[in-house]
Amino acid sequence: MPVITNIEDLRRIYERRTPRMFYDYAESGSWTEQTFRENTSDFSHIRLKQRVAVDMDNRSTKTQMIGEDVSMPVALAPVGLTGMQSADGEIKAARAAEKFGVPFTLSTMSICSIEDVAENTTKPFWFQVYTLKDDDFMRRLFDRARAAGCSAIVVTVDLQVLGQRHKDLKNGLSAPPKLTVKSVANMMTKVQWGLGMLGTKRRFFGNIVGHAKGVSDPSSLATWTAEAFDVSLDWDRIAQFKKWWGGKLIVKGIMDAEDARRAADIGADAIIVSNHGGRQLDGAVSSIRALPAILDAVGDRMEVHFDSGIRSGQDVLKAVALGAKGTYVGRAFTYGLGAMGEAGVTRALEVLHKELDVTMALCGETDIRNVGPHMLYVPQGFGDPTVPL
Repeated sequence: MPVITNIEDLRRIYERRTPRMFYDYAESGSWTEQTFRENTSDFSHIRLKQRVAVDMDNRSTKTQMIGEDVSMPVALAPVGLTGMQSADGEIKAARAAEKFGVPFTLSTMSICSIEDVAENTTKPFWFQVYTLKDDDFMRRLFDRARAAGCSAIVVTVDLQVLGQRHKDLKNGLSAPPKLTVKSVANMMTKVQWGLGMLGTKRRFFGNIVGHAKGVSDPSSLATWTAEAFDVSLDWDRIAQFKKWWGGKLIVKGIMDAEDARRAADIGADAIIVSNHGGRQLDGAVSSIRALPAILDAVGDRMEVHFDSGIRSGQDVLKAVALGAKGTYVGRAFTYGLGAMGEAGVTRALEVLHKELDVTMALCGETDIRNVGPHMLYVPQGFGDPTVPL
């Protein structure tokens, strides 16, 4: 077993062990992938202030996200097709998150259903929904999430139409994978993955198949998006979802201060600053550069969370020091899942936690609740996308 010291180690193992179409699904962005790359690279422009002669005993990364205790300000982001990265992947990731004490967010486009995850965990998880046209299906999704004990709904608002992802189109992405000469040849080299898939019955979109009406091809994310997603979405519709749900609601996909204000106006409990990991609007500013202006606009009205680009505990610390109350990791845990299953997700969380803990200490703080901009060197104009870095 190789020594795993960082998230990149997990990515390399993941690439070797997972079929190409599913690796490419996670490790890619839309069009030129500029935003996908800058989501990560822009973190490097923020520098950390080293402090010394500080008592570093009794350190704590414990805090809260939307009133829930967490072992560190990190949640597992909603990632579609997780059960294609590793057999029963959503269950494995949820178990790892529960044991580590961080929230798990189940995607509507999961392979394992809401009920599958609930039956295999003991604590509430969060459920992510897209904005769909079918009111009956939406209401039933909320009812199912409520019955499963989900403690929050995450409404994704940046995917009314699907950004073109060249690799997915060229690979013929589907769940289960369509059997072509190319796909079969590649899958035959992924023995461990194949044996896992042979051992599970969960190979379709578990929240859709058998629940959604009139979907001609439930194996295809692109077809489902084109047929089911509500392109007429507005803020009244999101407010309606909050009323239907009746509990805590988080709005994911906010990249503009005015949109953040609108989310606060409808009573969202939190927003997630996110550009969908660079998978929607290529050429958009990175999430970390969008964060400061959004915090200025609504940081005193609601919790502001952060997503897109995190590959280390230092990235987590930078986002939280800027003012985010929590962060989300998608690719980082997916790498671990595809590399080593549940143990790989746990390892990813361990890596992030250790990097967060040690970096916080070397910056002179021992409690995550006390970190702030005083720990950072932020370039002038960093929050202004018109200023080049």
